[in-house]
Amino acid sequence: MKTFIRAVLMSLVFIVLCGILYPLGITGISQLVFNKQANGSIIKYNGKPAGSGLLGQAFSDMRFFHGRVSSVNYNTYKPEDTKPDRNGKTAYEGIGSGSSNLAPSNPALADRVKKDLEEFLKAHPDVRREDIPADLLTSSGSGLDPNLSPEAAKIQIPAISKATGISTADLEKLVTKYTEGRSLGIFGEPRVNILKVNLEIAGIIKL
Repeated sequence: MKTFIRAVLMSLVFIVLCGILYPLGITGISQLVFNKQANGSIIKYNGKPAGSGLLGQAFSDMRFFHGRVSSVNYNTYKPEDTKPDRNGKTAYEGIGSGSSNLAPSNPALADRVKKDLEEFLKAHPDVRREDIPADLLTSSGSGLDPNLSPEAAKIQIPAISKATGISTADLEKLVTKYTEGRSLGIFGEPRVNILKVNLEIAGIIKL
């Protein structure tokens, strides 16, 4: 009986410590020290949440920078996508992330890249095929990456300048403003947060 009581008391102690006090403590510290990150790194536009700085979004308007290809379509759905059809199925597959896992030899990947390449060249007639950075045609491992290489952003500047009336010099300044260097100076590559740049453009053209 003593062993049983000791086991029950130990269980209660660890439930309180590990199941209540520790989570509350970590949550409190994160809210105080890393408030923005703990709440999803939300970026606001005109006082309203416009997205997370950690997640990409699909931009099709020629006035904005286009991000990387998303293998999960950035988990965006229209209201009708969540409604069941006559067979009880919906286009909504739930929130998730991940790559397509298609090998370079897969015809489906080759066809998709060819299609995206042709569409990009059509929208940017002054760009040469061989100058297009690879990250404009490939998805990230998560399929939700909000960043592009500076080269992939800058190659879009002439078309965006033409569509918005914003000078190429001002657009280049925006790209530089939101370009982050390597993490800790050694990890990864310089990258541009496309959502942040596009929200700044939206403010300039007063959307």
